[in-house]
Amino acid sequence: MKNSAIYVILNCNMTKNNLILKGLAVSVGLAEGKVKIVKDFRQTAAFKKGEVLVTEMTDPTMVIMMSKASAIITDTGGIACHAAIVSREMGIPCVVATKNATKVLKDGQKVKVDGKKGLVYLAL
Repeated sequence: MKNSAIYVILNCNMTKNNLILKGLAVSVGLAEGKVKIVKDFRQTAAFKKGEVLVTEMTDPTMVIMMSKASAIITDTGGIACHAAIVSREMGIPCVVATKNATKVLKDGQKVKVDGKKGLVYLAL
């Protein structure tokens, strides 16, 4: 089932100039939203629908936030990690194994996520 919070970007101006992260593409789709760096489930109440969930790695306690996310980006993981499996089930674009998304990205920063190519762009 597709998540209604996903925002499809039709003309998103994604170029090398605004590429900020590369990772492993694990759930296809294009989405845009404001970054929310998440350390653990205690941030669930503060997570807003349409934000981009950025974390070291998801776990089952984060599923409520994942269901609200327009996209998911993680520092670690692979094609069979929790973030990959759940994002595919929910139809949410996801990029894992970026190595440093939680360090490079900042809360509130607007990004575009390409879950098919494993790329993250600064939204212009």
